Amino acid sequence: MFCDVYCLRPGQTQHVHTHAGATKFYYVIEGEGRFTVGDRNERLGPGAVAWSEPDEPHGVANESDADLVLLVAMAPNPNR
Repeated sequence: MFCDVYCLRPGQTQHVHTHAGATKFYYVIEGEGRFTVGDRNERLGPGAVAWSEPDEPHGVANESDADLVLLVAMAPNPNR
């Protein structure tokens, strides 16, 4: 398993991508972001979760003027 805290500054993005065989989630700790998961695209704030199944396209953009802080986890760990 991979687990980390990401901070996206205003205007930063994690472009839409996939992970072969891995499930990933983003939990919003602080701020708001625009999350793409599969064909869904929605703005989420604190306490919300964006969940992607294995091989499902996903990404996030901070379109606000404040930091976006996320808890991110993925299993299995892509670096193993």
